Amino acid sequence: MAEQTILVVDDEKDLLDLIEYNLKKEGFGVLKAENGEEGIKVARKHKPDLVLLDIMMPKMDGLKAVEIMRNDDDLKSIPIIFLTARSDEKTEIEGLDKGGDDYITKPISTTKLISRIKAVMRRFDETEESVNRIAVHDIVVDKDRYIVTKGEEEFHLPRKEFELLYYLASRKGKVLDRQTLLNKVWGDNIYVVDRTVDVHVRKIREKLGDHYIETVKGVGYRFKE
Repeated sequence: MAEQTILVVDDEKDLLDLIEYNLKKEGFGVLKAENGEEGIKVARKHKPDLVLLDIMMPKMDGLKAVEIMRNDDDLKSIPIIFLTARSDEKTEIEGLDKGGDDYITKPISTTKLISRIKAVMRRFDETEESVNRIAVHDIVVDKDRYIVTKGEEEFHLPRKEFELLYYLASRKGKVLDRQTLLNKVWGDNIYVVDRTVDVHVRKIREKLGDHYIETVKGVGYRFKE
């Protein structure tokens, strides 16, 4: 299964390195930034699965950064956890009101931090999976009826084609590698080759058009925004 990526934004370099080391031990990919401005740039470029965000930083603090991210269509659905030395209730409430999904005060053991990160990610995965009707571009992907609607036309795709389309559309704009798609659509206990994904994408394109799913050379696929 492809690793999930966490963006850590903090101006304490030693802490950045420590968190990076421990997250990588847990199998996460790690991106780093040392202030809010840099963090937003990295998030826009890489679209991480979660952002771990300090508050007191130079150039742009975490409260301003989360406000910008929550008003950015490309970033607003990314879970954000504050990790900060600010322990006062007023700042915690402000951080959560602006769009933080959790608020953790320093110092915290890396074991507890990773546990909180995993809990937030699980919650978001469950929320994503509960959305059964996705309207994107000019098509509607209806998981309750296993039907794709394009204008007045309905398409009854074979089950795996439908599930692949649904998974890509529910994460539009995010690059997904073939192994992740195989694990999520076919299951990680079933042996199928990478070529299986390519064949199913080709069949979806033949039926719906080739302008929805973009090939990212050497990586996998992305549902276009």
